[in-house]
Amino acid sequence: MQLPVYTHPTLTVLIDDSDSFLKSLAFQLDPGLARKTFHDTSSALHWLRQSTQPGETPLHVNFDTQNLPPDQCNVALDIERIWRISGQAQRFAVPSVLVVDYSMPQMNGLEFCQAVRDLPCKKILFTGAADEKVAVTAFNRGLIDRYIKKSDDDALDILEQEIVALQREFFLQQSETVRDLLMLHDYSFLQDEALAAVVHELCQRHGFVEFYIFPNPSGILFFTRDGQARLMIIETERGLHTQYEMARDNDAPESLLLALLEMRVIPYFSDADSDGMYAAHIGENWFRYCAAPTICLGRVTYFWALFDVPPHQLGQPVMSYAQFLRAGAGDSVSAET
Repeated sequence: MQLPVYTHPTLTVLIDDSDSFLKSLAFQLDPGLARKTFHDTSSALHWLRQSTQPGETPLHVNFDTQNLPPDQCNVALDIERIWRISGQAQRFAVPSVLVVDYSMPQMNGLEFCQAVRDLPCKKILFTGAADEKVAVTAFNRGLIDRYIKKSDDDALDILEQEIVALQREFFLQQSETVRDLLMLHDYSFLQDEALAAVVHELCQRHGFVEFYIFPNPSGILFFTRDGQARLMIIETERGLHTQYEMARDNDAPESLLLALLEMRVIPYFSDADSDGMYAAHIGENWFRYCAAPTICLGRVTYFWALFDVPPHQLGQPVMSYAQFLRAGAGDSVSAET
């Protein structure tokens, strides 16, 4: 199990020529799953083309080195832009998974998946029993990511499980290049299964539905369904020693220096003008910024703690997933909408 650089709820798009089947399917799916329905393939294609425009990547080439060979150009990564995706109100309206019927009059499901092959959406072919051979062929050709038979007794349960799994794959694929770069620096935990298991457990326990890699201090910014923000600060022995050195150089109290040396605390110096490190004005109040760490034994030893996030840290309004659903943006809509 690996962690994506960020993830948030997205739209599942259901495409079937039977309007009554779409309404029944949408009704039976988990109400927390935002979805959009189409019974007309032309309308679905048009909407998908308009809704899956590639976003800006937080990467850029440093052109000060343009006289160097291409493989020696520096690449800069703006991590701030990753967590600031949380300020984009329409992030939840991104289509990530398509559930497509096979037998449709305008074009069959295989033809539809071929028409959207270049889009990043993951694709599930929802077939009748007689279409299984077609589905296997499509899967082997890479046109679809899964196929599910409508006739299976547990087809709906399987569908929901596969939607969740494919949404996870969607974000892993979308952030693959960024992940590779981050793992060369302070974010090696992105590929550590032990830390990924901790993140998964935290999501289950606290109801986190989205998270983003966060800088200064390094960690993961979580949001619940209702938009409550929590920051998981993740340190290694090296990171805590850096905190110690910065605190020592700024004449921190001996009590803080000893706590950092013995790795008994994780600091979150969250003042408005803070860079995540100790500052002289904190003084004896340092304990207000610290929490006892929990240890995760992965490829290295990680020390982590959860903190509330002060409003100034975000500096932007955040639409919660609950607000998105209440606004009707996640409700099923017809092809004519």
